[in-house]
Amino acid sequence: MKCISCEQWSFSIICKTCQDTLLTPTLNKRQLCDDFFVYSFYSYEELQDLINTKYEFFGDKVFNILAQLSFAQFANEFKYDEKVISIPVDDHTNHDFSQSAILARHTKSSHIKPVYSTLKATSRVKYAGRNLEFRQKNPRRFKYSGKNDLSVILVDDLVTTGLTLLEAKKHLKKHGCQTLFALTLCDAKF
Repeated sequence: MKCISCEQWSFSIICKTCQDTLLTPTLNKRQLCDDFFVYSFYSYEELQDLINTKYEFFGDKVFNILAQLSFAQFANEFKYDEKVISIPVDDHTNHDFSQSAILARHTKSSHIKPVYSTLKATSRVKYAGRNLEFRQKNPRRFKYSGKNDLSVILVDDLVTTGLTLLEAKKHLKKHGCQTLFALTLCDAKF
């Protein structure tokens, strides 16, 4: 097969050379509100074509590579006084996989335990390409079915305005969960 990044022949959907040179993560921190930060590994411009593979049947392979290069490394270095859970934001499946669930799976470590299918959006509206006003008028309306009173890391593929992450944090707070921060693959404002 050919590498989807450089189009050279490869045994992987993204060749080792592209993984080593083009996909080197740089942790970026953005403040969404007074006490809430989102950490991202790449700018959206860097990964735009790769992020958009979430709409393709082979996107799970791409997201597994990206998660291994970024989320897994982060998880191995993360330390906290108590066990933390990572929750993928609305991990429903698209094209037979969930990109947020793939990313969360790679947070598994001695300090982080991924928990799936607990934070679901009841609104199926698509935000891609929509402006802030549209996003504000069409909230996700989350439903949480997990345990209460936990320390949480929210996981998503992309942060643009931050409204989805803020809404998720607010909803988890109603269940006594403390959201420590959010972790995303890309930041549109990076």
